[in-house]
Amino acid sequence: MWIDSHAHLDAPEFSADRAHVLAQTRAAAVAHCFIPAVERANWEAVRTLAHAQGDSYGLGIHPLYVPQADESDLQALDAALTAHYSDPRLVAVGEIGLDFFVPKLCSQAMREKQELFYRAQLELARKHDLPVVLHVRRSADRLLKYLRAVGQGGYRWRGIAHAFNGSGAQAQSFVNLGLKLGFGGAVTFERALQLRRLAQSLPLDALVLETDAPDIPPHWLYRTAAERAQGLAQRRNTPDQVPHIAQVVAGLRALELEQLRSAAWRNTLDALPKIAALV
Repeated sequence: MWIDSHAHLDAPEFSADRAHVLAQTRAAAVAHCFIPAVERANWEAVRTLAHAQGDSYGLGIHPLYVPQADESDLQALDAALTAHYSDPRLVAVGEIGLDFFVPKLCSQAMREKQELFYRAQLELARKHDLPVVLHVRRSADRLLKYLRAVGQGGYRWRGIAHAFNGSGAQAQSFVNLGLKLGFGGAVTFERALQLRRLAQSLPLDALVLETDAPDIPPHWLYRTAAERAQGLAQRRNTPDQVPHIAQVVAGLRALELEQLRSAAWRNTLDALPKIAALV
């Protein structure tokens, strides 16, 4: 069986056929999905969905939603983590992080606000002793800076640097701090040379598998800009793609698929330990 370590199954793209998507997921031997939150407004939705589907969830404020967030959202997050700490399906603080790619997030003021929210959420994760699920986009060094700062005193982080896209040195720094690295649809593109080198060369115990459904489709679902210009819609990514993504990673590493499946399963449970009681 497989685990999708990152799937936004509460997204509106699944509203019309969520039950069908879940059935396809389980038919593809994907036994479990981690569903991250992105803003205060969807915390209850991901919690309810995880319980309804037998999956797990995280609570947090995604950097794309930081512009409209305020201090009261951080206070509400602390309260929610306290209220639901005993919930076996609450397994992480996430999705949190920094995004220095999206133009509206790159002004000095917005970078500073992102960093304030990121650090505050790391502090909450440490306070509640929960793993973190990190959004990494042109921001690896700053993410690492705050992990080190908030983790002073020997705190051992757990969690996942989701959709990792940094350098080999940055990858090793995340691993050294206790995190796993998430690999999904992007690694299936032959032009993703650096990412494929990492998938090939990193220690096997550093990797977890994910889809980021409905986003980051693998190459076999991807519509090019030219195709989209012709009116073809981008195809939706779904958790049942995990075994197919795994086949690509296994091929890059010259591994039997079962070897990768077993390793990815162990690694995900190491990153998000509370899932072990659910699967």
